Amino acid sequence: MVPRDIWIEIIKDFQQRELPDIIERDVKIPTDIPIKRVITIIGPRRAGKTYIMFQLIKQISKKIPENMILYINFEDDRLINADVKDLRNMLDIFYEIYPENKNNKVYLFFDEIQNIENWEKFTRAIMDSEKVQLFVSGSSSKMLSEEIATSLRGRGLTYKILPFSFAEILKAKNFVPEKFLSSGDKARLLNYLDDYLYYGGYPETVLLPQERKKIIGEILNTTIYRDIIERHNIRNIKIAKIMLNHLFTSTIFSVNKFYGFLKTTGYKVSKNTIYNYFEYFRDSLVVYPLRKYSASYRKIESSLPKIYLISNGLLSVTDITDKGRLMENLVFVELMHNSFKPNENIFYYLTSSGKEVDFVIVENKNVKQLIQVCYDLSDYNTKEREMSALIRCSDELKCNNLLIITYDYENLENFDGKKINFIPLWKWLLKI
Repeated sequence: MVPRDIWIEIIKDFQQRELPDIIERDVKIPTDIPIKRVITIIGPRRAGKTYIMFQLIKQISKKIPENMILYINFEDDRLINADVKDLRNMLDIFYEIYPENKNNKVYLFFDEIQNIENWEKFTRAIMDSEKVQLFVSGSSSKMLSEEIATSLRGRGLTYKILPFSFAEILKAKNFVPEKFLSSGDKARLLNYLDDYLYYGGYPETVLLPQERKKIIGEILNTTIYRDIIERHNIRNIKIAKIMLNHLFTSTIFSVNKFYGFLKTTGYKVSKNTIYNYFEYFRDSLVVYPLRKYSASYRKIESSLPKIYLISNGLLSVTDITDKGRLMENLVFVELMHNSFKPNENIFYYLTSSGKEVDFVIVENKNVKQLIQVCYDLSDYNTKEREMSALIRCSDELKCNNLLIITYDYENLENFDGKKINFIPLWKWLLKI
């Protein structure tokens, strides 16, 4: 039970807090909606969810008194043992401090709410009984689950927050991209792109570039490891760290092969444990398994997943510097920025002859686009290999919208009777 005086401190501390300067994100989240809905903001840790909440609070505070807004961070060490009953006490104390709010619409922001078991039942109850607009954030994929949606009885609107996109990085750098660039501006833009390619878009690394290696290492070693291990009460920490490192360094992940690897190195662990750990890593919103496209749902689920990470910085800090791998991961993250969902409308594909196409884009169960990612096409054999895989996939999936994303090559070419569009990475990222 959280003591009454602690709740009073937390509520009053927020009222006196000066919010930091904000770089406005491209995600647009409504602050007022005509019907009662819980605004759910989810994303991996350190992607900027808290600052999105601060951005919304600043917008709202321009219209109403600040004491009608309350922000609670459930990562606060004073709330370690808080449970769902404490939430009701917190709200009662808030109304006691500001009794006028009982008859006014108030705005409640609950950060990292997944730390409170059964939080969704409380939010549903106050949405029914109080004049509130409720915003909650969390870093667990379970907040997207059908179970949560059912608990909220359809009263949730979910917005996903990822680390900075390239467009947001340029905004943070006060660089306005144009379709036609001078040599100086293009050099500056490509320098930013190289940084993004190697270090990703965690907001802290963009704002403190001189400390980015240290920040990414801290995110990996403290936030990700600790969060996954503590949240899921993992006992075999050594196996968890080996597995996460394996996921970071592998392009295709097989539970059976990893299980065999552990056996040969003398580690004793069950396959069920490996499956559970894999689900924990996926739940963290840091590791994303991408399945092979098929018209059969069963075949999709049984396919070996390719592994992508939420930030290229996590690849670089584990000494992965292959530009092709980094660029492919970057394209995957940008597809998620564009609201595509892995294994729902993004897949990879293997042709009947074993040729791989990086991304298959599906809309309304129809294949709409095929995308290859290749850093360098200066070698003829490399270029022909990428194009022939795309053409073979085009024939098998009946799709002629063919794209190859390169680092800095642009053209429209005919190959085997079909048109292939080549576009530089920076133009594709910025939609120029």
